[in-house]
Amino acid sequence: MKPVKHVVIAGGGTAGWITAALLNKVLGKVINITLIESSAIGTVGVGEATIPPILQLNNALGINEQEFINATNATIKLGIEFENWEKTSHSYMHAFGAIGKDFPFCDFYNFWLKGQIQGSKDELWDFSLNYQAAKNHKFSPINSIPNTQLPGISYAYHFDATLYAEFLKRLAIKRGVNHIDAKIGNITQCPTTGNVKAIRLDDSKQITGDLFIDCTGLCALLIGQTLNTGFIDWSHYLPCDRAVAVQTKSNDELKPYTRSIAHNSGWQWQIPLQSRIGNGLVYCSRYLSDDDAKQLLLNNLPSDPITEPRLIKFKTGRRIKQWHKNVVAIGLSSGFLEPLESTSIHLIQTAVTRLIKLFPHDEISDVLVDEFNKQSVAEIEHIRDFIILHYKLTKREDSLFWRQCMQMSVPDSLTHKLNLFKQTGKIIRENDELFAEIAWQQVMIGQGLIPSDYCTIVDSLTEEQLIDLFINLKTLINSTVEKLSTHKEFISSIKRA
Repeated sequence: MKPVKHVVIAGGGTAGWITAALLNKVLGKVINITLIESSAIGTVGVGEATIPPILQLNNALGINEQEFINATNATIKLGIEFENWEKTSHSYMHAFGAIGKDFPFCDFYNFWLKGQIQGSKDELWDFSLNYQAAKNHKFSPINSIPNTQLPGISYAYHFDATLYAEFLKRLAIKRGVNHIDAKIGNITQCPTTGNVKAIRLDDSKQITGDLFIDCTGLCALLIGQTLNTGFIDWSHYLPCDRAVAVQTKSNDELKPYTRSIAHNSGWQWQIPLQSRIGNGLVYCSRYLSDDDAKQLLLNNLPSDPITEPRLIKFKTGRRIKQWHKNVVAIGLSSGFLEPLESTSIHLIQTAVTRLIKLFPHDEISDVLVDEFNKQSVAEIEHIRDFIILHYKLTKREDSLFWRQCMQMSVPDSLTHKLNLFKQTGKIIRENDELFAEIAWQQVMIGQGLIPSDYCTIVDSLTEEQLIDLFINLKTLINSTVEKLSTHKEFISSIKRA
């Protein structure tokens, strides 16, 4: 073993260039970073929707928002609308940001629950600034509702993942990352330890390193093919194993939210960018053939296609170890979760952040590797449970696929959350889980799981006080939304500036 001074990243794309840019930004003065990619090899490139923590990533990299939006064809994302998930002709939104007004020790939805018992007709999302802005196609970056201490709008982006990778590539190379455009030939390992020693390029040149990062996507060249690191299959929980993707012309709506539309054997995404719409169908090949999936997608597009449909095969699950020997897998090489909650880029971001925090000062030690893997497992299993939640709570019985989802067993960790919420109205967030209580509340309530009880603190308000609270909050939210720019106006102002 020796000190880690030279990091080699195998693979470019979004995973490779986020890794390179962030490592360089934080550790660039003490380590050398080389990224190897081949311009002749394409990337998956469908991670076009994100969640709010991407703003932290861009800020950490010193990226100007206006420059970023213009360079990546980006639009604003305020949440994800789920259509036909509980049942057909029903929809709800997982909106970012706050809902209502939280009280000490008690989330707002408890007050909403009591209001329902008292006969209130208000939807939970009537109290969501993000939801009301999204459905009215409005957006302005406000930190708080004017003249109050209530939080403003929380947002993320839709963007072209290929353009984002190119944007980060230019940034990273300018800041000192070594870039090699070549195909990888084979991998050289130490015969004693099994560690990766070097990557041999197709021109026979060898690139040696101390730590190797596998960003080669689903092929997992280093972590899988070379080190044979095992894979835990989650397809019994998440049976979808295919996606077909196509781009279509832009339309006039420019919705500031992602659409997730459930079909008989899976679900369809629609992601509006400035000049086009990203579309795809995630499905289970056991119930739907590739040809039928392609036709189903083409029959349900919002506008005319501008690319040919592209098939992507995947297996849902994770590597047993995301860090094994001197290889760290980041991105699709570390595992795959379908993009239902737009978590793929976030998992790249957190993996690099985790690596930086646990980066070996002297040499790679087992205790560092074990801690990295422990945190990685906890994070991805939490996200796994949140995605399973959408399928498990369906009430659809119109196809074999949905009946299987409704009847399937789920992890004990998810069963506990479901039972706790149903019986007590409580959700417990553990170990810095990505999705906060408010996200779980929206999906559970949105898909018809209504708690049998609410928090005792709610009874401290009289019925009249509760009604006044609801009226005042709706008035504040609606008046704030009225004054926001339209989403189109905001994007146009960014392009003009």
